[in-house]
Amino acid sequence: MIKEIKKEIVAGEELPVMEAFYTIQGEGMYQGVAAYFIRLGGCDVGCHWCDVKESWNADEHPVHTVNKLVSAVPTHVEMVVITGGEPLTWNMDKLTKALHEKGKRVHIETSGAYKVTGQWDWFCLSPKKRKLPTEKSYALANELKVIIYNKNDFVFAEEQAAKVGPDCMLLMQPEWSKRDVMTPLIVDYVKKNTKWRISLQTHKYIDVP
Repeated sequence: MIKEIKKEIVAGEELPVMEAFYTIQGEGMYQGVAAYFIRLGGCDVGCHWCDVKESWNADEHPVHTVNKLVSAVPTHVEMVVITGGEPLTWNMDKLTKALHEKGKRVHIETSGAYKVTGQWDWFCLSPKKRKLPTEKSYALANELKVIIYNKNDFVFAEEQAAKVGPDCMLLMQPEWSKRDVMTPLIVDYVKKNTKWRISLQTHKYIDVP
């Protein structure tokens, strides 16, 4: 994780970036909407089923200034999603401020395990058992997205749902490698527990980033 953290990174003026790309949001409540993604490097939450493990080591990714990141966002794009890795590893204040000044709607996808920085138009909380979210993350969550890898995750999902606000959207998403086994179980669960909805990784089905 960034061997020598520069003062510019601490201040959020520069960030380690794995990739940035324009695509279709594949998951959650905004599934199907065009969005520009900024995937930051760095994560020590360590989910064994993570499909972007190459993002974990921030030292492997180039550091970019906030100005460079924001200037790369196409003018016509309305929605920018900050993801990772774990984006809240870093100070998000200046990135979100700069994006808002460009008139962008700014979303985050986070485990919520670290201090919340930045101003968010949509806060997608995807909690992980190894490092649970902060109280502020629960309070800010517009969307709770729980990854279902095995049957025990249904219990975890309900525990997490009890901690978010009453207006938070509740989503269950099958872990990709277990989708054939877990999707039918999720369907049955949602039919019996109608506060939940199903999220699928549609970007993988339609073969976009």
